[in-house]
Amino acid sequence: MRRDVQVALDRDPAARSALEVALCYPGVHAIWGYRAAHWLWQRHQWLAARCLAEAVHAVTGVDIHPGATLGPGLFIDHATGVVIGETAEVGTDVTIYHGVTLGAPSAKVRGKRHPTIGDRVVIGAGAKVLGPITVGAGASIGANAVVVKPVPAGAVVVGVPGRGVWYGEDFAI
Repeated sequence: MRRDVQVALDRDPAARSALEVALCYPGVHAIWGYRAAHWLWQRHQWLAARCLAEAVHAVTGVDIHPGATLGPGLFIDHATGVVIGETAEVGTDVTIYHGVTLGAPSAKVRGKRHPTIGDRVVIGAGAKVLGPITVGAGASIGANAVVVKPVPAGAVVVGVPGRGVWYGEDFAI
């Protein structure tokens, strides 16, 4: 829990104190609630895990499925409207802004259907990353981008549909 507070202090220039973060940051509260729900999920207490996740969603505006895998150092800034699906995997030191969806391309797909996000990725406000794709370490996804293809490490992706940009030149993703 201390690391979660410290991450918020390190990444949010508006954060003024650890107490403020611990009491007032819905993204931090959502991560704490997710951890309890994930603990239940791993012990096959699926209904209890889902009920807890829904309660956290109602309070924070963040919908994290208890089956998702979230790495340490995740920071969800502003938080409202974030959705992280059941088979999503999020690496270490990832930053996610409000309105982001890590979702599936279809509600009827079984198995791995949500993205895998590498370490140190930044996902801008309103971005949608859909399907069982991988976003490589250190990549940046621009605000409101829609990403449906794998993203190489270090790439910057913008637009609808998402396309890679590097020093103003497009490249295929």
